[in-house]
Amino acid sequence: MDINFNKNEDHNKLLVSELRQRLAKVKLGGGEKRIEKLHAKGKMTARERIDYLLDTDSKSIEIGAFAGEDMYHDHGGCPSGGVVVKIGYVSGKQCIVVA
Repeated sequence: MDINFNKNEDHNKLLVSELRQRLAKVKLGGGEKRIEKLHAKGKMTARERIDYLLDTDSKSIEIGAFAGEDMYHDHGGCPSGGVVVKIGYVSGKQCIVVA
């Protein structure tokens, strides 16, 4: 194997790992404490509500997860631009769900 191929593969694996870490942070929304507060009130997060609505065992994809990234620093940031958008299936019909 070519040494450049190995370097590129390692670099790309690192980038994917960093992307997954950023996505995990976005999925926390306002943070773990805020999620705990919602759960204590018997409420679900926007992502939980969407997942509850979508058909079980069907494919779905979130879009715009990084909207608003690195913006609104003065206000504590705004994961996903404050909006969660998923394309998935509800009762077998493909839908776009926004929360």
